[in-house]
Amino acid sequence: MPRSSVPPPPPPPHVRTWPDRAALLADRRRALEELLRRSLGVHRVLLLWLLALAAIIGWSLLVLPIQQLEQHDPSGFILGPVFAFLGLAALAPSVVAVVLAVRRDRRLRELLDAWLHLDSHPPTDARLRSPGLSLFWLLSSLVVGAIGLWASFAAAATASPGPTTLSDLALGMGIGLILWLTGLIGIVKAVRHYRWALRVLGPTRLAEHR
Repeated sequence: MPRSSVPPPPPPPHVRTWPDRAALLADRRRALEELLRRSLGVHRVLLLWLLALAAIIGWSLLVLPIQQLEQHDPSGFILGPVFAFLGLAALAPSVVAVVLAVRRDRRLRELLDAWLHLDSHPPTDARLRSPGLSLFWLLSSLVVGAIGLWASFAAAATASPGPTTLSDLALGMGIGLILWLTGLIGIVKAVRHYRWALRVLGPTRLAEHR
């Protein structure tokens, strides 16, 4: 099974060609470990943060034309459309990539369920719980989400007295919202994995084959 490709679903019963159960369990273990790595690996957290950073850069570029207009900068008529185009070029692909990643996670969970229900091997199944990875997702996402909420509330609080411009408010609120949504995605992912582990890998299922 090439590591560059997502493991396919297990073949239907009438076309299975495993010579024995040991070979089936070996392929099942490799498929489950690869699917879990692609779903919950640390590289997925880093990719989510990278997309959030690209979205923040894009939003900052989109706010620049507003800032130039507020400062009555004549160059804004020339550079404003350029900054707006660059901002959309950074923001839109990031949003699309996050949406595609969420849909891909749903497909990975379906494949995990298919391979998991192919057979049972408690030592392999127990490793799929990955409490350390799910805890890392949860804690890091809580930190990112908290920073996002703080940035949003700080932008709103500084705008209330009056000296903060519209561009500053939009910049702070936008960055805060991006960080908050990034943290929320990570939290939901960690909670879903925990609930999936309880539902599919609960003590009853792991003990029934011992």
